[in-house]
Amino acid sequence: MIEKSKNSLLLFSLLLVFPTICSAAPERDAPKTAGDATEAHSASDLNEENAASNDVPEPPSPQTAGKESRLVGVGIRLSTLGAGAEVGVSLSNRLNVRGGVNIFQYNRGFNHDGVTYKGQLNFRSGEAHLDWYPLGHTFHLSPGLLVYNGNGATATANVPGGSAFTLGGATYTSDPANPITGTGQLDFVKAAPTAMFGFGNLVPESRHFTFNFEMGAVFQGSARTKLNLTGGACDATGLNCVNAATDPTVQAKVVAEQNKINNKLSPFKYYPVVSFGFGYRF
Repeated sequence: MIEKSKNSLLLFSLLLVFPTICSAAPERDAPKTAGDATEAHSASDLNEENAASNDVPEPPSPQTAGKESRLVGVGIRLSTLGAGAEVGVSLSNRLNVRGGVNIFQYNRGFNHDGVTYKGQLNFRSGEAHLDWYPLGHTFHLSPGLLVYNGNGATATANVPGGSAFTLGGATYTSDPANPITGTGQLDFVKAAPTAMFGFGNLVPESRHFTFNFEMGAVFQGSARTKLNLTGGACDATGLNCVNAATDPTVQAKVVAEQNKINNKLSPFKYYPVVSFGFGYRF
């Protein structure tokens, strides 16, 4: 009887304690679950902030911005093509494109083979170059084109009446009643390739003021001379005068004289160019 009473008391105690333990366990787990949720939420926010910061593009560095922009420079120069001005634009750190114009004029009177000439030398040209810097510094190779070649000369000619002159190896006398007069013109092809090399950069990256020196040649072909004569051309005695503009013999001598001048100017089919100048890069 006593044994049954002890067992009943033990069972009654377990029934009282067990629900209390079961109800306490969820309460202990609740704060832990809330903490985990808070930490998970914070980690999610951090990941979203990192993703947002990665989406913002980084500002370009000064070096990158400088390479992406096109540098522009202008310059003045003196050369065997005349006085000139040029403009250059950078394409990359080793390539520039450059264009310029040149002009020069010189007047001179002279006498040749009994003919008095008043000549005018005219240099007018426009050019374009691609400057390649193989070493990445100042030395450059510059193939290009004389897009307009107005270089040449013009002249007026006269022989006083009764004076002797030589034309194409033959000697004539200018008709006193109708003296010899004429014009002459010398030119080359209107567009010609060029090849240059030199030192200097019209659009350097690191400074504003520049000095440039170049050498090269214009491949302009043979000279083209045109002579026109009018008036009377007589023999050495002053007789037997003919019209110089229409007589076949005189015209053949004119052609021979043109060929003679062209042959003398044959070295200039490769016209040498030497240039130096100053520039400013914006």
